[in-house]
Amino acid sequence: MKQILTLLLMSICSVAFSQTTEIYVSDAGNFNNPPWQILKFDANGQNPSAFINTNLNWPQDILFIEDSNFVLISNLGSNKITRHNATTGAYISDFAGSIGGPTRMKIGPDSLLYVLQWTGNGRVRRYDLSGNYIGEFTSVSVGQSIGLDWDQNNNLYVSSYGGALVRKFNSNGADQGLFINSNLQGPTNIWFDTNGDLLVADYNGTSVKRFDSTGNFINDFMTGLNNCEGVAMFPNGNILIGNGGNSSVKMFDSAGTYLSDFIPSGSGSLINPNAVVIRQNNSTGVTEPKSKNAIIFTPNIGTEFFIHQKMIGELTSLEVFNIEGTFVEHIDFSQNNWNAEHLAPGNYMLIATLKNKNTITQQFVIR
Repeated sequence: MKQILTLLLMSICSVAFSQTTEIYVSDAGNFNNPPWQILKFDANGQNPSAFINTNLNWPQDILFIEDSNFVLISNLGSNKITRHNATTGAYISDFAGSIGGPTRMKIGPDSLLYVLQWTGNGRVRRYDLSGNYIGEFTSVSVGQSIGLDWDQNNNLYVSSYGGALVRKFNSNGADQGLFINSNLQGPTNIWFDTNGDLLVADYNGTSVKRFDSTGNFINDFMTGLNNCEGVAMFPNGNILIGNGGNSSVKMFDSAGTYLSDFIPSGSGSLINPNAVVIRQNNSTGVTEPKSKNAIIFTPNIGTEFFIHQKMIGELTSLEVFNIEGTFVEHIDFSQNNWNAEHLAPGNYMLIATLKNKNTITQQFVIR
């Protein structure tokens, strides 16, 4: 019986993680001048189409809220985050406004939306997923902030393009000082890898740079880049990164070796990629059980994960699989957290079965 259940869940994983993959790219066009668009590509980086091309103003980040079927777009030029239909791209409403040039957005360990500001007071703002403003998480300004991520202890790191630095805050938002202030020319995206090293896309440099857990420079992780911004990871570890220098999206393997121009130069009239998202679309034709992607726990990378409170009452099972689809373990969801230190670092899949018989999947990384 266990083998049959495992095979069934592997089948669900296969549908959710391979057959319906779509790539979305935010095109900043000529920066503060159009054309602006959100492009959609198939799983191979082909067949481009304009997913959104209205109600945009210097678009930055893309964040799908799958369980509500909408997608958020941060617009630096209008100081707004707009809400669009996740299926059609149609504009729904303004999600939040009066932000000082919103750039990067991520859902944090507390299930709130963290938003960076290019201008304004440079502090990190928080919103709930209905668009209600919660307040400022930090009290120290990071000017032209454009990259953020959390370490396994939920410390927050924010990059400053203009300051050529990365600043660290603890889990309560208290300033911990400069984490990196050398070997950078204009950092954009930042993210932690499975080893606990911080990777920094250096827009004004020609590489993605690797720093250790104390902020010391190690090496150039990915090279041959020009105006790099927008990063997304495939489950197999391959990395997509926008390359504004030739209006493409390049693909590297998990060791930082260049593989290809995954989205060729100018495809779909792409000019300046500044966000790249890999989405597992649920339009599979499978109706029983229904499967979709959503955020079950946060953060998405680390060893200590926190299950969203709103999910706990809806769950009947919560199971972990490795990226090959092999069952790893059940999670006790009566607790609101799960520690994964006993598992090997790498990419995993989480499958939640709900009381209404639907299933929800989430990719995450243990490091």
